[in-house]
Parts: sequence; structure tokens; C-alpha cells
Amino acid sequence: MGYSRRSEIGIFLVLLSIFAESVVGRFVVEKNSLRVTSPDSIKGTHDSAIGNFGIPQYGGSMAGTVMYPKENRKGCKNFDDFRISFKSKPGALPFFVLVDRGDCFFALKVWNAQNAGAAAVLVADDVEEALITMDSPEEDHASAKYIANITIPSALIEKSFGENLKKAISGGDMVNVNLDWRESVPHPDDRVEYELWTNSNDECGVKCDMLMEFIKDFKGAAQILEKGGYTQFTPHYITWYCPQAFTISKQCKSQCINHGRYCAPDPEQDFSSGYEGKDVVLENLRQLCVFKVASENKKPWVWWDYATDFQIRCPMKEKKYNKECAEGVIRSLGLDLKKIEKCMGDPSTDSDNPVLKEEQDAQIGKGSRGDVTILPTLVVNNRQYRGKLEKGAVLKAICAGFEETTEPSVCLGGDVETNECLDNNGGCWVDKTSNITACKDTFRGRVCECPVVNGVRFKGDGYSFCTASGPGRCKINNGGCWHETRNEITFSACIDNEERKCTCPPGFKGDGIKTCEDIDECKEKKACQCPECSCKNTWGSYDCSCSGDLLYIRDHDTCISKRATEVKSAWVAVWVILIGLAMAGGGGYLVYKYRLRSYMDSEIRAIMAQYMPLDCQSEVPNHVSDDRA
Repeated sequence: MGYSRRSEIGIFLVLLSIFAESVVGRFVVEKNSLRVTSPDSIKGTHDSAIGNFGIPQYGGSMAGTVMYPKENRKGCKNFDDFRISFKSKPGALPFFVLVDRGDCFFALKVWNAQNAGAAAVLVADDVEEALITMDSPEEDHASAKYIANITIPSALIEKSFGENLKKAISGGDMVNVNLDWRESVPHPDDRVEYELWTNSNDECGVKCDMLMEFIKDFKGAAQILEKGGYTQFTPHYITWYCPQAFTISKQCKSQCINHGRYCAPDPEQDFSSGYEGKDVVLENLRQLCVFKVASENKKPWVWWDYATDFQIRCPMKEKKYNKECAEGVIRSLGLDLKKIEKCMGDPSTDSDNPVLKEEQDAQIGKGSRGDVTILPTLVVNNRQYRGKLEKGAVLKAICAGFEETTEPSVCLGGDVETNECLDNNGGCWVDKTSNITACKDTFRGRVCECPVVNGVRFKGDGYSFCTASGPGRCKINNGGCWHETRNEITFSACIDNEERKCTCPPGFKGDGIKTCEDIDECKEKKACQCPECSCKNTWGSYDCSCSGDLLYIRDHDTCISKRATEVKSAWVAVWVILIGLAMAGGGGYLVYKYRLRSYMDSEIRAIMAQYMPLDCQSEVPNHVSDDRA
């Protein structure tokens, strides 16, 4: 007798429940600190459970004022319908909205509060129990639309603590709290270890779509961090086993490999058509082996290329989710296909697969990390990440895992900025004339730090003042010194040196910062004082002329006759010519004497060589024969 599709799915769900009961799980709720700063009656620190949606401010903190609405207290309806707004006024603390648990999804409560202007949401539990993680609802298109757009953090608080907050607010107290995520991720050293529990199935609904989009978006940042040695990344894949009693069933055979040891759900939840669960298990195994072989080649970041390329080139919708397409991606990345096949092993054998067995063991929580039960799951420094799986939010969580001051440059980029500098320049120093500020947004919040602009370093406390220093400082707003341009001539009191002084240039007097006034040399009788001189003051200087044929000499502040100058110049020219002739004659005589002496020496040596051999000459041969009779 054959099974109907409904009965097949029913059996599949039974298998899942049997598997769940066979494993003793340990789910760890990831928490952040919530500190009440006022009023004094409830001041103190409390735990809160981080919501698994929105964007927690990992590595940073937020201060705000708690508001408990008079209507729509569970937050299940649009607050605009009640004319309630949580938008704070400029300069005031942002509002954290307190809502009650119940009647709708956690995510919907947060979404409605965000639309009304809330900066964060606190959900008060309705029963006294241990804190739980507020997860996003089951995938459906209605909820997926707003879940993807939640950008504020949220947290669940205990019922008793929530009642204390409500009581203080109803009594007229202003309740200020501080949400702190700085210790939510351990940051022991200058390297972060993180892992992503993922799946190659691209037909599992909204969460799978979100996961695939995240892998594509985060690939660039992940590879920069990995290549720089800043992180150690490991991908993981969730699998389960089929209970022994069902290993020969149709459901286990279609969803599992290695005789029911490693299984995945049917992608379409239809056992009669489309892809089977074991197809997903095999591709997960292949991606694990891609990472293993790439790591052996000292290039673990190639996994991001494969995971991205496979989902683009081999989607289930186009019926390309198969071995042939996967091997084409592997070849294009230059990986050793034989090594990957050897790593995967034989899926038909009745024995353990070492790679997948290791994955099943890793699913069980160790130390501070709980069991991996949510897909996808990101773990940073052995702590499960909670929040939206989005590039900026995840990068912020990873950056929070570095020991302070050891963060790589990617952690200081625009993707993780808190944008606190947009509001009143973050309370830091600013030069509005040059549009230069000491405010810098980082994933830990804004810092006031004097900047470096065009190679010029500013020095100061970053809050009340920053002053350009060193070479080139005069290029930036003239070094804060006085300057003025008239008739296309510019004078400046700035001097490029380490002293950072502003000194009025010659011809001016003043403090060099705000003013430098032109000195009237003629009026103050500092120049052009000879009897024949006529003085005229100009901006930054003066003009002095002499009457008649007289010529003014500035260095001596005197007038002399142009004719005397001309005669003097003529005599100077005569003496220059005479000295030149004398030097030329002396040089010619020395050359003549040297050449004559050299010639005489050569003649004398030639004559002497005829009568007596010199030491350097060989003996003159005797032409008289010794055999002569």
C-alpha cells in the first residue's frame, strides 16, 4: 500500500520529533547588560535577552529614557492610530519603549515601535520565568517584509523588573537606562574566531533567502579580514540522523546518506518530486570539503567564492543544483577536484563520514556556547550572535570581538559607523570654516580625536580645540593665523614650523591671529629719511624716490648721483677687463714655458742616446763577427 504526500510529511515530522527527543539540548540565551541610572529607588544592573532580529549595538552602548505607552501597551497595533510618537526632541535622550509580552510576534511589537520613532524596545515578560531569546516568526511573506527592515535593538526583560519600571513611570519618575553590549562578545586578543552555521538549500523560504544574500554581501569584508590574519572563520552545516528503526523507510532513504546517519529535510517538502534531502546533505558535505582543501592550500577564504558562485550558477529553481554544476564551480576556482572527492568519501557505505560526524559533534554546545538549534547561526568568539544577519550588523559584532585598539581598518569604515557625529557633531571640536571635525564614528561609538587632513596633523584634546601643527599647517585655514589679500598680493602671519606661532610679516604689526595692521614707515620715520628723499606709503611696504638725477639706495637709505654711479660703473668695467687680460697673459706664459721645457728635455735625451746607452735601453748589438780570421 503506497503512502500519500500528507502521510509522508506526517512520518517526516514524527522522525523530526524522535530526533529532537533523542538529543539533550542546551540552549544558551545571549544577554546584554541593562543598567538603570535613575531614579535612585530602582537604580541597578539587570540582565536582558538580546532579540534575534534588528541590529544590536555590539561593542557599544546606548542611553535612553524609558516610555510606557498609555494605550496599545502590547505594541501589536500601529502607534500612529493612537497618535502616539516616541520621537525625541533635539538634544534630549532617545526613547526606549516598554511594551508587554503577548498577543503578537515579538518582531511586530518592535516594528511598530520603530515606526513611531523608538530608539530601542524593552519587552516585559508576562510570567516569572528564565529569560528566553525573542526569535523572528515562522517564515511568511507578511512578516518577512518588516523583519528585514527592523534596525533598532530590542531585549526581553523579566516580569518583576518590568513591573518596577512601570511603577516608577506611573509615579512620575523619569526612568533613564543604559543598554550595554560591550561584554556581549568576548574580546581577549587581536584575532577573532567566528563560525557560520549555514545551509546550501536555497528553497527553504525567507531565512534561506536572507542567508544567501548575507553570504554575497559579506564576502568582501570576510576575505579582507581572513587574508589579513585578523580572523579565523569556519563554516558549519547542521545535519541530523534518522533513528535506527526508520533507516530503511522511504523518507530516511530520500533524506539521508550513509544509512541514515546524516540527513536534511526535503527542500520542497514533497517526496515524490524535485530535489531530495540527501541532495542537500551531499552539497553541504562538498562545501565542507571545499573549505578543508582550500585551508590546506593556505587559502581558506576561497570558501566564500565557492558558496557565492554556487548559489548564483547552480540554483534549484533552474534545476542546476547538482554535482556537474558544482564541479564546474570548483574547476573555475582552481581547486583540486580529486582531493575534494576523496574528502567526501562514499555516501552509500554503512559507516561514519569523518567530516559530517565532526559537524554533528560540533552542534552540541561547549563552554559558554549553547547548542546550535537556529539556522542560520553566527558564533563570534564562542558566543552566539543575536540580531539581523546583515553585513553592517555582523561586522560590528565581529569588530567588537577584537581587543580594544587592535581593530583592523575595516572596523572603522562606513559599514559600522554609529552616525553619532551627525547630531551636534557628537560634542566634538569642529572648524566650520574649513569643514573639519574631530568627531569620528566607530563601531564602539563616536570618539573625539583631532584629525589628520591632507597630511597635516591637528593636535589638541579633540573636544574644545584642535590646532594644525608641523609642515604644511599653513595650508589648512592658514594655520589659524591672520591673512589678507589686496591687489592680488597675499600676506600671511602663518609660519610653517613646530612652534605653531602666528607672527605678522615685515611691514605689519599686531597679534598675528586676528589682526596685522600695515605700518606707515613714512609717518613713523622708519625709512626714507635722507634730505633728498620723498616717501610714499604702500600696503605692506613703502616707495622712496629722490629728486632730480639722484638715485635712492634702500640699504643705506640715501640718494646718490646717477652720473657718479655711471662713472663708478665705467671704472669697474675697466678694472675687470684689465684683470682679465692679466690673468689670460699669465696663463699663456705658463703654458708656453711648460711646452718649451718638455721639448728641450726630449731633444737632450735623443742626443745623449747616440753616445751612451741609457739604463732603460738594451745593449747595442755588435755587428762584428767573432768568426772573422
